[in-house]
Amino acid sequence: MSRSATILAAEEKLDFTYVLNQLVEDGILSEQQQAQLIKLIPKPDNTVNPLILIAEQNLRSNTEPAYPLSLERLTHWLAEKTGYPYMRIDPLKIDVNKVTQIVSQAYATNLSILPVDINARELIVATCEPFITGWENELSRIVNLNISRVIANPKDIERYLVEFYGISKSIFGAVKSKGNETISKIQNFEQLVEVGKMGEPDANDRHIVSIVDWLLQYAFEQRASDIHLEPRRDKGKVRFRIDGKLQQVHDFPIVIMGAITSRLKTLGRMDVTDKRRPQDGRIKTKTPSGGEVEMRLSTMPTAFGEKLVIRIFNPEMLMKNFTELGFSKYDQKCWNKMTNHPHGIILVTGPTGSGKTTTLYSALKYLARPELNICTIEDPIEMVDSEFNQLQVQSNIGVNFAAGVRTLLRQDPDIIMVGEIRDYETAEIAIQAALTGHLVLSSLHTNDAPTSITRLIDIGAQPFLIGATLLGVMAQRLIRTLCPHCKRPAALEKEAWNKLVAPARLKLPEHTFKAVGCDECRHTGYRGRIGIYEALPVDKTIRQLISVNAGLEQIRSAALKQGMRVLRISGAQKIAEGLTTLEEIYSVIPADDDNG
Repeated sequence: MSRSATILAAEEKLDFTYVLNQLVEDGILSEQQQAQLIKLIPKPDNTVNPLILIAEQNLRSNTEPAYPLSLERLTHWLAEKTGYPYMRIDPLKIDVNKVTQIVSQAYATNLSILPVDINARELIVATCEPFITGWENELSRIVNLNISRVIANPKDIERYLVEFYGISKSIFGAVKSKGNETISKIQNFEQLVEVGKMGEPDANDRHIVSIVDWLLQYAFEQRASDIHLEPRRDKGKVRFRIDGKLQQVHDFPIVIMGAITSRLKTLGRMDVTDKRRPQDGRIKTKTPSGGEVEMRLSTMPTAFGEKLVIRIFNPEMLMKNFTELGFSKYDQKCWNKMTNHPHGIILVTGPTGSGKTTTLYSALKYLARPELNICTIEDPIEMVDSEFNQLQVQSNIGVNFAAGVRTLLRQDPDIIMVGEIRDYETAEIAIQAALTGHLVLSSLHTNDAPTSITRLIDIGAQPFLIGATLLGVMAQRLIRTLCPHCKRPAALEKEAWNKLVAPARLKLPEHTFKAVGCDECRHTGYRGRIGIYEALPVDKTIRQLISVNAGLEQIRSAALKQGMRVLRISGAQKIAEGLTTLEEIYSVIPADDDNG
């Protein structure tokens, strides 16, 4: 319907009764629902947006099929009804510094408008009041640009009016407090080592505190797994890793980037004065929803200053069962068989960022009982849990993995988790622990499960000892899952499917889906991640092959005969279940990788 067909009186605020009538006219609300909602008609002095009032009732539409009348859905309807473009505000895609400098906070707040983008010709402004238009000509004259209006969620506009201008003020305040003297000085590595003496803003300055608080809370909200703070020649870049992909978030003036890093180092109990050596730290805090979260900090000196990476660990991951992690019934059966042994070694393998730590912690959480003593040696301790006794590797005082395991063996353990087997000494002591009646869980960096066996031999472990102690190996990767809000059915070519599952002959699934992209998934088509696994239980045949130092291909062939499903098959199952796509599987397992 055109805008003229739905317009109220000029410059009139969105009216509750008008919205109800239009929703009934469009068949979205029934007359019974309308009668129910009429009781909520606000008093004249109530300024709550009608869409918010309706959304708070948690109703479903009077359509087939019915859908929840969420605030976002109602906002989308209003945009279509009034003929304006709809916009889901994504802070990751807005240059906050740029848009907040073009329109003052007082002006934007007074009109409940939010500048969201600007180019050489026009300023794009979000509003939730489609019938108030008088400000457009005035603002156009002020900024000397055309005004393009979009309709956005009223709660988002209210929230980001505070956040955008708040963070902009904090940045401006931090820069103003020390001036621009540092900018010209931070130009090369030789001068960077003296940054701490050049008068950058104080790490405890209230503006810096506000910026850091906003940054952390924002990362939690966006489901980020890592925060990257990267100094450059004239600015500092902030990027979040979301669902395994890095996304640009913000640019900070370089004059305050060092202060932000110093503030985080202070929170992580690191040496703020030492900017020339890599450091590690940790922070424990709360998310906006109230849940506890652990963060691991790592700094690295670069040409333009200290780069800081914050790894975010969500303790809720420990509470996930193996099905939620992505285990198939076969994977679960193999895993249970391994972990039910009272002693031996279980390995979890995969590249960095493949979810090995989560699998190990989930296994320990599953095994934890009051009568068991579970001890871990980690570098660093990634998630603290009260049910485990956790030891931190500290190489500077001689506490490495091997020394740590020796210590744990004197602590009367039942189950030992070794963060990673990196060298012969650690492998040897882990094998000795398994031989003396302990269940040992650890990780390796290999591409697949059979390769883990040859890797242990390569670092010096005796084949007959590996054969005597190894219970099994679980290789894994993390793949992105399709966004449930926008995925669409799509045909998968039989040739492409057969290539993926070869040499197995799995039936082409009847229903497959493709990534589309929507506001919920930031137009990536994916939201969240799940694991794919390759389980290799060590049976009598495999054990004999290991003991005689058989080659990798012999071990892999025997494992396939006993039923091992390679990573590509696990990925194919996720495609058949409608969880992911062929493109995503090949992005983590190359098409020419014969090992799966």
